[in-house]
Amino acid sequence: MVNKISVIILTKNSSKYIKECLNALKRFDEIVVIDNGSSDDTMSLVSLFSNVKLYESEFIGFGPLKNFAISKTSNDWILSIDSDEIFTQVLVDEIVNLAFDDRRIYAILRDNYYHHRLINCCGWEKDYVNRLFNKNMTKFNNRQVHESLMLKSPIRVERLKNSFKHYSFDTVEQLLKKMDKYSTLYAQEYKEVKKSSLSKAVGRSLFSFFKNYFLQKGFLYGYEGLLISVSNANGVFYKYIKLMEENRK
Repeated sequence: MVNKISVIILTKNSSKYIKECLNALKRFDEIVVIDNGSSDDTMSLVSLFSNVKLYESEFIGFGPLKNFAISKTSNDWILSIDSDEIFTQVLVDEIVNLAFDDRRIYAILRDNYYHHRLINCCGWEKDYVNRLFNKNMTKFNNRQVHESLMLKSPIRVERLKNSFKHYSFDTVEQLLKKMDKYSTLYAQEYKEVKKSSLSKAVGRSLFSFFKNYFLQKGFLYGYEGLLISVSNANGVFYKYIKLMEENRK
């Protein structure tokens, strides 16, 4: 069953966790890694693994880049993971022993960490993500950011029992960099497609903070809960401000 699954991973300056990530996937015979411009030793670390096929590509958007990775695979079943995600062996056991159904997409619970602290607030909790699928039945949409698998009949989503670790961020700097990148990609993707304004940016960012910090219990997580709530609100604010500026060009 292992030989029927291809793993796909996108990398860019992923040296901190990529070795641990790949070590957890040794039971899979094919891992396709697409690197889009690493300047650290990510590529040299990846090349140490005999089950990895390494390719390079410019950044064309997360959805298109993942579909490019799929095009390089030789198996029908695809397991998509990120370079900062670590699969447990019980999860790998569950996956390789699945009785696959082509009409199913399998969702896996993602445990999100900030600086190695498990965060169960601010929307980071109960985070099931669709990751295992048959490439002949579906693919990723072409969104630049927040890409997802396309769901159409007769495909249904089934949840697996076990979870994996996601080391989301270790520092405020990483939060800020991702917020800046993702808000820019959002504005570029929806230019002249969606409308924006200062009032929308302010209103939606304030609601984002209220939802994350109070409704989703960020206040129970002290410093981390406040930081994530503020960061999420800033991300919402800047994506609408950037979209407003894009629409004015």
